[in-house]
Amino acid sequence: MYTASALSGGKPEQYAQLVEQARALLDGERDRVANAANLSALVNQSLPQLNWVGFYFYDGRELVVGPFQGLPACVRIPLDKGVCGAAASSRQTQRVADVHDFPGHIACDAASRSEVVVPLLRGEELIGVFDLDSPVPERFDADDQAGLEALARVYLESLA
Repeated sequence: MYTASALSGGKPEQYAQLVEQARALLDGERDRVANAANLSALVNQSLPQLNWVGFYFYDGRELVVGPFQGLPACVRIPLDKGVCGAAASSRQTQRVADVHDFPGHIACDAASRSEVVVPLLRGEELIGVFDLDSPVPERFDADDQAGLEALARVYLESLA
């Protein structure tokens, strides 16, 4: 059963706690929209210095905005544009210290300075991406990347 609780310890410990909370929150639900909505809210409420947390789903041609927390977002993102497009097309997590230095960055929220995008893959099939933005340059480090990739796996497992 899901119970909200404050995170404690260092980043790896906090992400381990967040993964357990996410597992409990998504347990028994298979709907991708419902789970994306709840996971976005959980992460947004749990982690500091974020201004956007959400999902884009792949429709076979491009990424289309899904559930999120933050300011209104770009609705459609081609796979050859922005950090989300790079994560989707390369099938690799993109961690960007300063989005202003990223070629082709799409500024949905002008306040965003750093970003991490985790591709959501079921085998070779692209489901979409899990996207987090921060108004703080260099907000995301390797511990954040590992923790967010673990959360993405929890989300994908919930769809099985």
